[in-house]
Amino acid sequence: MTRVAPQADRQPLRRARRTITGIVACYNEELNIEACLASLDWCDELLVVDSYSTDRTAEIAQLNPKVRFYQHVYYGDGAQRNWAINLVQTDWLLILDADERCSAALRDEIEDLLTSDPAHDAYTIPRKSYFLGRRIRFSGWQNDRVVRLVRRGAGFYSRRRVHAHVMTAGGAPLLRNALDHYMIECFHSYVRRINLYGYWGAAQCWRDGVRAGALKIFLRPATRFVRTYFFQFGFLDGTRGLTFCILQTYASYLKWSLLWSWHVNAARGHAPVLPDFDDDPAVWSGLRKVEYRPAPGSLPADVFSRPDRVTDAGPNRA
Repeated sequence: MTRVAPQADRQPLRRARRTITGIVACYNEELNIEACLASLDWCDELLVVDSYSTDRTAEIAQLNPKVRFYQHVYYGDGAQRNWAINLVQTDWLLILDADERCSAALRDEIEDLLTSDPAHDAYTIPRKSYFLGRRIRFSGWQNDRVVRLVRRGAGFYSRRRVHAHVMTAGGAPLLRNALDHYMIECFHSYVRRINLYGYWGAAQCWRDGVRAGALKIFLRPATRFVRTYFFQFGFLDGTRGLTFCILQTYASYLKWSLLWSWHVNAARGHAPVLPDFDDDPAVWSGLRKVEYRPAPGSLPADVFSRPDRVTDAGPNRA
C-alpha cells in the first residue's frame, strides 16, 4: 500500500526555470576568466568567444565542462556580442565581461525571475565597480547600470566599434542586485586600454562623419572633469576618485584631439589608418527585430569597462 505523506510533510513543487546561457567575450583574460565563469556556473551553458588570446585564457576557459568555446576576430564589442548571441540555443542569455562577476544575490534573483513568467524581454542590472581593490561609489559611477539579461532574439547590440549598447523593442526594468565589476586591477594595463579605446572612439566618429575642433578638444574634457569630480562627488572617492576622474578627462581629450588631427591630415592628403569594422549583414540582422530603439538604462557605463568602449555613452559622455 502506498503511503500518502501528511499535508505538513508535502513540499511544493518548484517550477522548472527557463534555460539560460552565460556569454563571455574575452581577450588575454587569464587572470579573470576562471573566476568569471565560476560565477556563471549555475547557467545551463557557458559560451566563451575569445579574440585569439596570446596568454592562457583559451586553455583555462576550456577546462570548464559547461563551456562552448569559440575564437573570432574582434571588430568591436557590439559585433562580437551579436556574433555570440546568434549562437545561443537557450531561452535566455546573460552577458558578462571577463572582469565582471555574477554575485550570489544576483544569481538567486535571476533564477527566481526565470522560474516565474518574466513580464519583460530584457532586464537592466546595476554594477558595483572597483578600482585597485576598492569600490568607486561616486565619480559618475554611482548609478552605473547595464542591460545584460535578455530573452533570446529580443535584444541585440548597436552598430558601434566601441561602447555599443543593447537595443530592445521594449523596456528593461532594473533588477535589485548587482554585478561586481573589477574594472582596474592593473593601472598600467588600464592606461593602455584607454589609449586603445580613444583610437576606436575616434575611428567611430570619423566613420560617422563627426568633426572636432578647439571647442570640443577643450570643453568636452573640461566639463567631464568638473561634472565627475565636483557635481558627481568624485572627491568623496579620495585619491582613487581624483585619479579616476583625471583618467576619464584624458580619455575624452584623446578621442577628440585624435579625431581633429585626422581631419587636419586628411586636408593635407593623408588619410587616417582606421581599425576594421564588421560589415557582415548577418551580425547586424537582429537589429531589424528590435526597431533600433535602445532599452531604458541600456547605455554602457563608460569608456573604461572593456575593450567594449571613448564615445558619448553612459552616465558620463566623453
